Amino acid sequence: MLLLTLLAIGCQPKRPPPPRLLVDGLPVSGDLGFAQAKGFKACFNEDAMHMRCRRHDVMFLGQGPFEAAVDLLGGYGQSGFDQLTLWHASDNEEVYKILVSLAKMGWHYCYTGDGDRGDQAIFTHQGEQVRISMDISYWAKRRLRVIPNWNKSGLSENCIPEKSLLRFGADVAKAARR
Repeated sequence: MLLLTLLAIGCQPKRPPPPRLLVDGLPVSGDLGFAQAKGFKACFNEDAMHMRCRRHDVMFLGQGPFEAAVDLLGGYGQSGFDQLTLWHASDNEEVYKILVSLAKMGWHYCYTGDGDRGDQAIFTHQGEQVRISMDISYWAKRRLRVIPNWNKSGLSENCIPEKSLLRFGADVAKAARR
């Protein structure tokens, strides 16, 4: 048992927490104390190297309420977090309302994936410090992630520009014109 404990300690991430960043009053990157100060107090260890802190009834861009989480590195969260995840507990379609708000504010989007079978819809806006990525797969809980631009993980070179062929793209473009 002692050997396992020593191995787990040796595997702990050694990076310092990333800089603190807020978007619409919610933490997108920072340290454990910052997340907890912003209401993300329901924390649990997923394993020896990861901690998740959650908050309920979160509003984002005037939409919600949603569930939200930050995923910290290190068993005690000592290496901080570098994105915010939002989802609706019972209705996968609710996160689309956030994307409609983004389209109305002039954010542009593209799709990752293969042809019309996209994997993510990625929203960007010139001058913003974050990008917003939403799962568009119909086979899982639809999540929306707010990711600092400096965090290059999950960023795809193959992002297909806005396409009205997809139901999602047509719905967002139509709603943005209203």
